[in-house]
Amino acid sequence: MAGRSRRGDGVTVSFGAKFAQSDQFRTVFREGMALVEAAATYLDGDGRKEARDLQPPYSLAYATESMRLTTRLMQLASWLLIRRAVSEGELTLEQALTEQRKIKLPVKGGEQPGRDFNALPPRLKELIEQSVKLQERIVRLDHMLGLEQATAPEDTDHPLSTQLSRLRAAFGPDAD
Repeated sequence: MAGRSRRGDGVTVSFGAKFAQSDQFRTVFREGMALVEAAATYLDGDGRKEARDLQPPYSLAYATESMRLTTRLMQLASWLLIRRAVSEGELTLEQALTEQRKIKLPVKGGEQPGRDFNALPPRLKELIEQSVKLQERIVRLDHMLGLEQATAPEDTDHPLSTQLSRLRAAFGPDAD
């Protein structure tokens, strides 16, 4: 019963739906969107100036890491926006699952900075570190919330429901 709880009256309560309307989610959402904005402002302003002053191979490291930062933040923002859209009734759970399959959240520890990371400008390093921390939070939340959306309420008592839900989420409804 990942992500769901049963109340005493036999009604299944979706933890994901409750969480997306919580103060904790709103905080993560605001922090995530603020980080996206801060990164965009830096990369379009001071970051661009700092990048011009770097010599090879550090200029290549800057380009690589700034692209990775941008990609990571866009994936995280997409995840946050999808969760918010569901809680506000703009997307159904089925639509959200379809959209969420397009987002590639990495596994924990899957991304390591390049060997020239320490030579990068301090603000870029700070933004990268903040984005990795946010990513770790969202990956944990995704694991905590993700399966409940793919599990139909009538399947929750079956001992294999979690595995079947993972297969459905990964390969579509024809997986079982």
